[in-house]
Amino acid sequence: MIVDEQREVRDFLKQSANLGQNGPVEFIETHISLIALAGSRAFKMKRAVNLPYVDFSTPEKRLEACEAELAMNSVTAPGLYRRVRRITRSADQSLVWDGEGALVDAVVEMVRFDQEQLFDRMAGAGRLTPALMTETARMIARAHRQAPIIAAGDGAGRVGRVLAINRAGFATSDVFSEDEADRLTQNFEQQLSRLADLLDRRADVGRVRRCHGDLHLRNICLLHGVPRLFDCIEFNAELATTDVLYDLAFLLMDLWHRGFPALSNLVMNRYLDEGEDDEGMRLLPFFVALRAAVRAHVTATQVAEADSRSEALIAEARSYFDLAETLLGHMPPRLIAIGGLSGSGKTTVADHLAPQLGLAPGARILESDRVRKALFDVPAETRLPEAAYRPEVSAEVYRELAMRAQDLLANGVSVVADAVFDKEDNRLKMSAAARQAKARFTGIWLEADAATLRRRVREREAGPSDATLDVLAKQLERKPQVSDWQTVAADAPLDKVVRMALEG
Repeated sequence: MIVDEQREVRDFLKQSANLGQNGPVEFIETHISLIALAGSRAFKMKRAVNLPYVDFSTPEKRLEACEAELAMNSVTAPGLYRRVRRITRSADQSLVWDGEGALVDAVVEMVRFDQEQLFDRMAGAGRLTPALMTETARMIARAHRQAPIIAAGDGAGRVGRVLAINRAGFATSDVFSEDEADRLTQNFEQQLSRLADLLDRRADVGRVRRCHGDLHLRNICLLHGVPRLFDCIEFNAELATTDVLYDLAFLLMDLWHRGFPALSNLVMNRYLDEGEDDEGMRLLPFFVALRAAVRAHVTATQVAEADSRSEALIAEARSYFDLAETLLGHMPPRLIAIGGLSGSGKTTVADHLAPQLGLAPGARILESDRVRKALFDVPAETRLPEAAYRPEVSAEVYRELAMRAQDLLANGVSVVADAVFDKEDNRLKMSAAARQAKARFTGIWLEADAATLRRRVREREAGPSDATLDVLAKQLERKPQVSDWQTVAADAPLDKVVRMALEG
């Protein structure tokens, strides 16, 4: 009966006139949804499934899920979700919208957007820019700040339940041998044991929230030029209730796995700049690995359920599995400090260096310009008055850089520090921070002639730096002599500069 009724609903949605639109109706199907696309609208219906993690078996449950989807996604995708429509049976037994008869089904009416504006397609076309991903990271940070805090802690227990699901998922497929699946699971469990106290502590202070739950590239779109998160997990509160960094980790993993490590590292850094959650960085390789392992078992399950064995799916499952194994390894933390006068290219070097340090998603970048703006509680692009650059303020900025670097290193996180570092005592602070944390230290001084520096400052695009030609002139007057760090020509090829820093 349910199948027949949903077939009838599908036939109802096939008629564009019923949707108030012109032209043909296209359908997109997933394992739990059916989406009718017509004209400027999309109509999303829940499939009448009853699975371990979702129950859409009755019209009432599907209506409830539609209402939850509208309410939750309207927060992160304003303008995309319009309303919930009830499909009811009229006196003549035909289907009508929002009638007085018995409820047959429900749909969420949405604004239809160009599928090429989905972030997974934009990634494939090379259209994801640093500026766009910075905006996306900040949007996610805002969403997490607004997300409901779950009073019951249980941080480690929640992760343990994900591991149990993974173990069961691997058992349903023959893509991975029993030995390698057991080895991966045991490795996860050992790391969970080491991280349990931190996970529970984060739950106690409100880092476990009702999040998006399915935050990968295909669930982000560009709507009217603005990134929007949509299609969150509304049907299972347990699945969507998680540490905020585990929510973020799905996007970080997706970018890394698709071959965009620089964007993954950028999103992580811009998110942490907004969220002030450096302590959580210790968890990110583990969380990214766990997201990869979930994708490995889900993809392997698809192989088992397919009519014929797909070598492409097997390779995809294996690539996720291999990424998870790699991220459960260990890499000693490093601190690389990049110094130089304004216009020497410090930030460019730092951005290219960070994804290559440590495990995915790479190193934390501590940039003096951003630290200074944070001290004054303003966005990074806000220009500060001259008083914000008084010597005592700059001294506080460098103390903050060294303190945060030491804390991160002590927690096993690699760091790239980006600042002028023209004063010896500020350079000594960084080497001391590494020494205290027993971490390897490399200092790089980018050297460039005055004409090159002036040209770069003049041509610089808007960003966190407030440096002007006058600021540069004052730096040049001091004629800094840096002999304690490795000097590298700022106009050398970028890959060479990065390689020298890594080998330093």
